[in-house]
Amino acid sequence: MSPASSNESLYTEKEITVSDALDHGLSEEEYKKIQEFLGGRNPTVTELGIYSGLWSEHCSYKNSILQLKTLPTQSARALTKTGEENAGALDIGDGLAVVFKIESHNHPTAIEPYQGAATGVGGIMRDIFTMGARPIASLNSLRFGPPDDPKNRHLLKRAVKGIGDYGNCLGIAVSGGELFFDPSFSRNCLVNAMTVGIVRHDKMAKAVAKGPGNPVFIVGATTGRDGIHGASFASRDLSAESESKRSAVQVGDPFMEKLLLEATLELVESGVLIGIQDMGAAGLSCASSEMSAKGGTGMDINLDLVPLREEGMNAYEIMLSESQERMLVVLPTGKEDTVISIFTKWGLNAVRIGHVTHDGILRVRRNGKLCSAIPSDSLVLGGGAPRYVRETSRPEYLDTLARADLSDLEKSGSAHKSADLEKTLLSLLASPNICSRRPVYEQYDTEVGLVRIIGPGGDGGVARVPGTSKGIAVSTDCNSRYVYLNPRIGTAQAVCESARNVAVAGARPIGITNCLNFGNPYIKENYYIFSECIAGMREGCLAFDIPVTGGNVSFYNESQDGPVKPTPTIGMVGLIEDVSLAVQPFFAAEESEIFLAGRFAPSFGGSEFLSLTTGRVEGQIPELDLSAEKNLVDFLCAASDGSLLLSARDLSLGGLATALFRSAYNHQTRTVNGFVLYSEFIKKIYDSRGAALAYFGETNGCAILSARKSDAAQLIKTAEKFNVPLFAAGCVSAGSSVMDFSEFKMDGKKAAEAYEGGLADYL
Repeated sequence: MSPASSNESLYTEKEITVSDALDHGLSEEEYKKIQEFLGGRNPTVTELGIYSGLWSEHCSYKNSILQLKTLPTQSARALTKTGEENAGALDIGDGLAVVFKIESHNHPTAIEPYQGAATGVGGIMRDIFTMGARPIASLNSLRFGPPDDPKNRHLLKRAVKGIGDYGNCLGIAVSGGELFFDPSFSRNCLVNAMTVGIVRHDKMAKAVAKGPGNPVFIVGATTGRDGIHGASFASRDLSAESESKRSAVQVGDPFMEKLLLEATLELVESGVLIGIQDMGAAGLSCASSEMSAKGGTGMDINLDLVPLREEGMNAYEIMLSESQERMLVVLPTGKEDTVISIFTKWGLNAVRIGHVTHDGILRVRRNGKLCSAIPSDSLVLGGGAPRYVRETSRPEYLDTLARADLSDLEKSGSAHKSADLEKTLLSLLASPNICSRRPVYEQYDTEVGLVRIIGPGGDGGVARVPGTSKGIAVSTDCNSRYVYLNPRIGTAQAVCESARNVAVAGARPIGITNCLNFGNPYIKENYYIFSECIAGMREGCLAFDIPVTGGNVSFYNESQDGPVKPTPTIGMVGLIEDVSLAVQPFFAAEESEIFLAGRFAPSFGGSEFLSLTTGRVEGQIPELDLSAEKNLVDFLCAASDGSLLLSARDLSLGGLATALFRSAYNHQTRTVNGFVLYSEFIKKIYDSRGAALAYFGETNGCAILSARKSDAAQLIKTAEKFNVPLFAAGCVSAGSSVMDFSEFKMDGKKAAEAYEGGLADYL
């Protein structure tokens, strides 16, 4: 028997066939499964659209969910189950929770960079405040093709402007992020947006529909045709046809979203709410089915009541519209006036469009006709949505590139003489992947909300938790080259580096969210890389005993030129109990001792030096010791808690020399505190290495620290306690801007000019 009630027939606009299903991105097998869920009948046009949206890769995670379930999700701090709410939530004490998530908006940005990036910010913001949390900080992780190409430059500039305009109008500070350039991102740029919010435990909202007969409201903006097929559009490779898919890119209104944010938080505060969900991918189809499936209920929706901004919209279009700044709300019968009053006060729509039912069926009506009657559970992840594990095949290039012999370069290097070393460092500092991101982050408001402790420019940002002494440290990180060369270790390294990025600020890592950017999963080599990355992420998280609270998978970042370099972006959150102990990323003006903490084992494999000087991406990436990484993070947190550090910064792109410059250069004041490295230290780190490898090779598990001379002995004892190697590297030169690397010297002002000028011509 059909899920439609026995006395009500379905309106069938046309006879649906397998061919129609294939046109919607569904397989023949999936179409047969849909028929089974519908009691043996063919779906209506509207039903086919709903299934195509909810069963798309973007919504159902059908090719990734079984892999994702291998990731660690348990934590004593966890307040939500991974994947069951709009975002993850972790306890930070005193009845408060940090709510955070990262998501992609890659395909829309590649087609319409301004709106694509802007609505990516808007969508992730809604995921946070739909939970009842007030956003306090945002970040972004961006990947583009080389900026000397006009098209890449256009995409970058418009995307950055879209991010800035939306976030600035909304009034949420940017705390940090990353920007990386590589030719593989020329046709498929990546825009990953992360938001962090704070909520009281007792005010956390849920995405659920309960209580048959309870009213269902649509609140916020009106519904138009923008964004239709956005979910399925994000579940296919980009091609020349994609240029005509601009209707699949949403259009945002940040001023409307600001009103929606305040109205939503006021509604949550009122205490009458049963459930609320953002209308993101697949729009009303997704929100209605997921809320009812989670509650074990159904919904009856009358689309004639939905506020529209375009004439002639049919049920298919209304259900799949991804128009921005809209929510679906369920509340108890008798509380309708509360939601209407609140949203009217903020100048927003609040219209009852249906009610919760008891039978688990999602019914949709338009023009008095029943257009859809689908079991809600059949649509959703964890219910009837398909789940696959694809075939894998190890790519041949992994072994070929791993065998690359860099020994001659490592022993001597093209930079050997003092003048060559200086020239190489200047080139690295000016290179697009290392130079100052000021032209980007100065387009963002980093001060709004008065929560900033450490803003963009350091390894990780730190925001004050309003009304407390606590701080939240945040970081987004992934070295796409490392993952390309060694998917498993490269992904574990991304977890470790993001942990270091919050630890150098004095925060203890407590959880991650992820945004997994890969090529077409039906290509065996791509799926092998994806599977290996998941395994590496699991190993990294287990090493730090932190959970994955949620995230996003973005497949099909692929064109006729091939896939992007695999980019499993890690969004890390750390907690500082006393934000006054946060550690700055640059040397203080006073004279102090400089230390290198960690096992220094530089490599040119996959390094910026190798790419810059030879144009190659190959070799063995730096060794990774997960226990040593954990020890380093524990040491950094203990040293911060004991007020033993004046500054801390981890070693990453560009190696030791780059990290020393970035420690010496205060990007806020644009001043350089010079330093002198001890010759004894240089001899130790040289060993049998050449100068170029020591200065410009990249290593895991290391940080550059500075401390008062009076605290040096205690810092050494603390390092010994955590079994962390600690080398006395040099001293800060108060009143001087000269950076003395022992083997060569450099005027800090000259280095700063190179560093600040790297992106200036492009942006």
